[in-house]
Amino acid sequence: MVAGTKNQSSNWVWLNGKLLSRDEAKVSAFDAGFQHGVGLFETMHATMTDVGPRVFRIEQHLARLKESASMLQLTEQLRTGALAEAVEHVVEQTGLVTDSTDARVRLTLTGGDLNLLQRGEGRSMDPTILIAVTPAVKYPKDMFDKGVLVTVADAKANPLNFHEGHKTLNYWWRLRELQTASTKSAAEALVLQVTNHVCGGAVSNLFAVIDGTLVTPLARGEESENDVMSPVLPGITRKAIIEFAAARNIGCDKRLLAVGDVLDADEVFLTNSSWGVLPVRAIEAKTIGAGMPGEVTKALRDAWLQALKVEP
Repeated sequence: MVAGTKNQSSNWVWLNGKLLSRDEAKVSAFDAGFQHGVGLFETMHATMTDVGPRVFRIEQHLARLKESASMLQLTEQLRTGALAEAVEHVVEQTGLVTDSTDARVRLTLTGGDLNLLQRGEGRSMDPTILIAVTPAVKYPKDMFDKGVLVTVADAKANPLNFHEGHKTLNYWWRLRELQTASTKSAAEALVLQVTNHVCGGAVSNLFAVIDGTLVTPLARGEESENDVMSPVLPGITRKAIIEFAAARNIGCDKRLLAVGDVLDADEVFLTNSSWGVLPVRAIEAKTIGAGMPGEVTKALRDAWLQALKVEP
């Protein structure tokens, strides 16, 4: 399924079954991802373990991708086992994961070449699949030791939009909010739903510690029968943190969160595959708790760092 030799470089990508240099990798100008933003992506974390380079919880990432591709009618053809093999192959071939260096893995799935979509002739769309491995971002140590500032985003997530809660290529509005936050020396932007309930960060899930219990916004797939669909992404790191908390006898309540719940929390932190657990010291002008990472946050960040080295 894959071919190539180790290149010790991030200048190589895997495109539709072939390992190619960036200059060789070409996608049609009529690709549905380029033309209409039709596509999904996964961002994963690769690290060195005792048995070699591994992508953290790759099976869960690909299961979420397959589920979204099916629910959004992008494709039913994903073979997650073969795709996991391809991802791990690219990670090994680039040689970017070492004992001292982690890597970021981006898998992009688009609707493929629109010129090939001729359903009237019995043909179906073949998706485009791209895997790229780059060095992981090295975040400043102070972000984790002291916590970060978070601003409140202007844009809001709409639970009536069926595509919310999936990791689609429609990410521009989130990146704009992140850029705006950066101009205010903030690391993230807090996104609210149109109902003014908390959704999470622009590129992360959110947890609050309230009276010793973790609380996190209800994610897609966790709704009760009578609930409106949640626009919150069921994050892979989010799921891991809930498991780590349970192993430490820390309960977790998944529910709708008001802004006041978060502002008055004892601790707040954000999760994603890049930074793991990121403590929040303040949201806008409101200091969270003591204004520094709390004990629950620190314990769960330590749990995530340890899991990277031992989980397959």
